[in-house]
Amino acid sequence: MIDPDTVLVPTLGRPREGEALAYALETFPNADVTLLAVVTPLDARMSEGGVLERDDERTAAAREGASQLVAGVDQPAAADRVEIDTAAGQPGTVVPQYATDHDVDHVVMYGHDTRSSGLVSRFLGRGVATTVVDRTPRPVTVLE
Repeated sequence: MIDPDTVLVPTLGRPREGEALAYALETFPNADVTLLAVVTPLDARMSEGGVLERDDERTAAAREGASQLVAGVDQPAAADRVEIDTAAGQPGTVVPQYATDHDVDHVVMYGHDTRSSGLVSRFLGRGVATTVVDRTPRPVTVLE
């Protein structure tokens, strides 16, 4: 495998995503790494009346969570090598589009839909990682 210049690590705010970031930093020590905090938009009808957080608050929280992931990685100079970005949308659409738009060479992600997949993923037979692999025209490494 040719060492990539750019690596994308998407995060959805789920456990063990720090492992994907650590893997990317260790495996591709010369690559620029982007940690993409994906914010799935809420249905506007559900959020009327301020019952749920506004999108800007959710985006800020996702960025903060991504910053904590970077800080929690035991890698020298991780903060200097990782750029944090955010994107709103469905992860299976946002991640492949981001990889294409930003000319990313490789995607590394934790396999949210392996072994412990949720009821909806099991019912539909697909999960986030599977969708990203199918839709991304770049190599994708999925960690379990």
